[in-house]
Amino acid sequence: MTQAPSEIVKPAPIWGTGRRKTAIARVRILPGSGKFLVNDREVDQYFTEDKDRQSVRSPLAATSQAATYDIFVRVQGGGPTGQADAVKLGIARALKKADPALDQALRAGGFMTRDPRMKERKKYGQKGARKRFQFSKR
Repeated sequence: MTQAPSEIVKPAPIWGTGRRKTAIARVRILPGSGKFLVNDREVDQYFTEDKDRQSVRSPLAATSQAATYDIFVRVQGGGPTGQADAVKLGIARALKKADPALDQALRAGGFMTRDPRMKERKKYGQKGARKRFQFSKR
């Protein structure tokens, strides 16, 4: 009786979803060497602002997991800062799923809280959300 050659079993990816304003990030992490791609581009090429790069990497730095996982992100909607914060939340959620022991460090850093602030809608009879048309007394 011969055995079939054993297939290489890939570890299942761990997913995390992050949102901020109108940006939505779907984060997939796999055990690996620290590769970090956002929309099929290196993270440093995708986020040009230094504050956004630091923001995206902050959950990994807080938990010392930067070289432990390969991270693949699909992000859409919003602007660069909203996308960076969405990716940050998605990474934090995925790390918590991967290792529940990291929850305390992630909560202490404020990475597990979704920022509920959204853009206020424009109202009728006004120029914007808060700004009015000029008032003339006479």
